[in-house]
Amino acid sequence: MKIKHIVLASTLLVSAATFAQKDELKVLKKIYTKEAPKPADVAEYKTNLAKLEGVASEEGDKVYAGFYKAMLPLVEISALGPLATDGQKSQIVTAKTVDEIEKGLNATLEFEKKSGKKVYTDDILAKIQLYKNEIINLAINLAAQQKFQDASNVLYSSYLLDKKDQDNLFFAASYAINAVNYDLALEYYNELKKLNYTGETKVYFASTKADNKEESFGANKVLRDAAVSSGTHVKPREEKTPSRRGEIFKNIALILVEKGRVEEAKTAVSEARQANPEDTSLILTEADLYLKMNDIATYTKLVNEALEKNPNNVDLIYNLGVVAGNANKLDDAERYYKKALEINPNYFNANLNLAELKLRADDKFVTEINKLGTSEKDNKRYEVLKAEREKNFRSVLPYLEKAVELEPDNEPAKRTLISVYGALEMSDKAKALKATLK
Repeated sequence: MKIKHIVLASTLLVSAATFAQKDELKVLKKIYTKEAPKPADVAEYKTNLAKLEGVASEEGDKVYAGFYKAMLPLVEISALGPLATDGQKSQIVTAKTVDEIEKGLNATLEFEKKSGKKVYTDDILAKIQLYKNEIINLAINLAAQQKFQDASNVLYSSYLLDKKDQDNLFFAASYAINAVNYDLALEYYNELKKLNYTGETKVYFASTKADNKEESFGANKVLRDAAVSSGTHVKPREEKTPSRRGEIFKNIALILVEKGRVEEAKTAVSEARQANPEDTSLILTEADLYLKMNDIATYTKLVNEALEKNPNNVDLIYNLGVVAGNANKLDDAERYYKKALEINPNYFNANLNLAELKLRADDKFVTEINKLGTSEKDNKRYEVLKAEREKNFRSVLPYLEKAVELEPDNEPAKRTLISVYGALEMSDKAKALKATLK
C-alpha cells in the first residue's frame, strides 16, 4: 500500500504542476492579446513568465513560454501608450532583445508548422512586417553610435525573421566588416553568394508638376504611378540599381587576402566570373584584387577586357576611374572620369570625383609655397605657384558647379565649392551659396 500511495502522490504532484503551467499560459495569452495593457499587466506578465519557466515540461508549453518571453518587449512598449518616445522604446528593444525575439518567434513558427496548428503563425508574420522598419532603424542608430557589431547582429536577426529580405543580410555583412569581424562577414557573404543575391532593384522617379523637381519613390511603383495619375507629378522614369555581386565577391576576396589566403581569393573571383560571365562588375573586382597584389600586368589586361565588353557603359567607366583613383593612378582616373562625362555630362559622381581628383594637386602647391622664403628667387617661384594653383582651381570649377546644380541639397559638394570660390576670391558667389547651407 505504501508503494501505491507514493506513486499516487507523485501523479497528483505532476498533475498539479501541469494545471499550474496551463493557468500561467492562459494569463500570458490574456495579457498579450490586450490592445492597451497597463503597467500592472506588464508586472503580472513578468511574474507568470518567471513561474512558467520553472514548470513548463511539454514541448508545446516550452515553445509558447519562449514565445511569450520573446513578446515581452512588445507588451512593454504597448503599455507605454501611443505617445511612447523613440528613447523609451530604445531602452526596451536592444540588440539582445531582437536576438531573443527572433529565436522565440522562429521556434514558434517551426513548432506550429510541424504540429499543423496555427495558433500564432499569422500574428507572428504580421508582427514581423509591422516592426521590420523599426528593427532596421535600431540597426542604423546603433551604427551611428559606432556599435557596428550590435548593428550587424540586429540586421542578421531581421534577416532570419524574413529571409525574403536579403538586403538585411548584405548590410549585416557590411556592418560586420566595420566591426572588424571578418570571420562573420565572410560567413554572411558566402551565404549571399549561395543565395545568388544581386541586390538589383528598380527605383521609380517622377517630377512634381508645380516646380518640376524630381522625387524618388524608392521601389514603390504603385505610389509613383498613383502620383502621376492624380496629376501632381509628371515625367515618370525608372532606374535599375547596379548589382552588388561585384562588391560581395570583392569583399570575400579582400577578406581572404587579409587572412593570407591569396590563392583562395583568386579562385573565388575566378569562379564568380565563370558563373556570371556577363557581370562586368566582377571584372572590376578581379582587376582591383590584382591591383592590390601589385600585379599591374594582369590589372591592365582585365581593365582592357572590361572596356572591350562595354566601351560605352558609363557606370563601368566611372568605376574604373574609382579603382584608378584609389590606386593613386591619377592620370588614368582623370581619363576615365572625363570619358564618363562625355557619355553622360549629368553624372553627379563623375563630376564630383573629377573635382576631388584635381583638388589633390592643391596639397603639392601649398606644401611648396609654405617652404618658400623671402628671397627674390622665392618670390618669383611664389608667383608661378600662385598662378598654377589658381589655374587648377578654375579647372575644378565647372565640375563642382555642375555637381551642385545636379544635387543642390548635397552639403559636402556645396562646402567644397564654397572653399574654391573663396580661394579664387569670388566672394559674392561664395556668400550666395553659403546662404543655402543648412
